Amino acid sequence: MRDYVEIGIGREARNTYRLSDLNLVPNRRTRSSKDVDVTWHIDAYSFDIPVASHPTDSLAGPEFVTAMAAAGGLAVINAEGLWGRHADLDAALNSVVEAARKDPREATRRLQELHSAPIDTELLADRLAEVRASDATVAVRVSPQHALELAPALIKAGAELLFIQGTIISAEHVAKGGNPINLKEFIGSLDVPVVAGGVYGYSTAMHLMRAGAAGVIVGGGDNTSQAALGIDAPMATAIADANAARREYLDETGGRYVHIIADGELGQSGDIAKAIACGADAVMLGAPLAAATEAATPGFYWQASAAHPRFPRGQVDELFDETASLQTILHGPSSDPWGQQNLVGGLRRSMAKCGYTDLKSFQKVELSVH
Repeated sequence: MRDYVEIGIGREARNTYRLSDLNLVPNRRTRSSKDVDVTWHIDAYSFDIPVASHPTDSLAGPEFVTAMAAAGGLAVINAEGLWGRHADLDAALNSVVEAARKDPREATRRLQELHSAPIDTELLADRLAEVRASDATVAVRVSPQHALELAPALIKAGAELLFIQGTIISAEHVAKGGNPINLKEFIGSLDVPVVAGGVYGYSTAMHLMRAGAAGVIVGGGDNTSQAALGIDAPMATAIADANAARREYLDETGGRYVHIIADGELGQSGDIAKAIACGADAVMLGAPLAAATEAATPGFYWQASAAHPRFPRGQVDELFDETASLQTILHGPSSDPWGQQNLVGGLRRSMAKCGYTDLKSFQKVELSVH
């Protein structure tokens, strides 16, 4: 039963929960972490670990994409980022980092300048072809505003998974004076699976499922929307609400399963475990992967929304002064006691201690609020 409180005469608000508000409760037999299966299958694609990277240029350089595939995960490329705007990608990224070392606001202005260059679809296609040649799954992100114009070229260039992703998304994006995108019609016209989000509750998750999305992203990553727009959704409740929508949609369709990908409040391995316990099938990691030596700007991180030309919701941050290999961050071994490295190993151990050997059954683990 949903819990509402009165915040004033005639106005109520719902009590919601963040992942940090929850604990997992082991109440079954324990198992060996070696017996735990964390493989993730979405549509025709299989991954050894349930981890995708947030689509940002600060992570997904060519080296990172191949390293992520080697580690068993999925790297998502921002098709509206710098890959298709600047032939010298390294120089563009280095200029952002240098600006950030002086002043984060200067770095935001530099990002906006770099993103003001037009997208060269041929340059973008050439770079996607290099990813395809490496045998990594080619996953690309577009915004709802530019999906209609960019998606055909991306798919022609070899995109295998299309992420239609913004900080906030609905099943129908309407722009005054522009062409609205009806996701149900659009997704139905494509030959590749579509993952869409971020969503913040039951209704929008259900809309995207009914629109034909193979996966729904819950949350908008770690951005400044709460401060800038007053919009926020504690992830534990948001994931659980999306999971409720999935159960209803599963019954409605007679068995069509839509994957839930959590994107937000994910800084440590315990957060990943709790997100899956709330109903997620996989997680989308951003800042935790910025410590990887293979990241495009090791130690520095920003989201795609940080480059918005009029209202950025995120900034360029130096998060780590020490880096480690992506393999260490995801699989260890590690000497970090706080769950910021060996993230997948932490998930495996959490599942084993609670008595579960696969991700789907782990969604039934008992939870407590503290």
